[in-house]
Amino acid sequence: MSNDRINILRTAAIMAVLNMVEESSQNQAIGRDSGRPWAEDHRRMNSGQSSLMWKRSSRSTWR
Repeated sequence: MSNDRINILRTAAIMAVLNMVEESSQNQAIGRDSGRPWAEDHRRMNSGQSSLMWKRSSRSTWR
């Protein structure tokens, strides 16, 4: 193999490893994500809290 080909393969391997490391760090915070508004609203309603629309409108004024 030529040196150019080896450098391209080495660069691709490094980028693949960096991509995997980045993806694993993003998965750590997934439990803190509230999810889609529809799902969040239904979780709030099932637990006896007010709807998401009411929560958002009572927190601040519309601008």
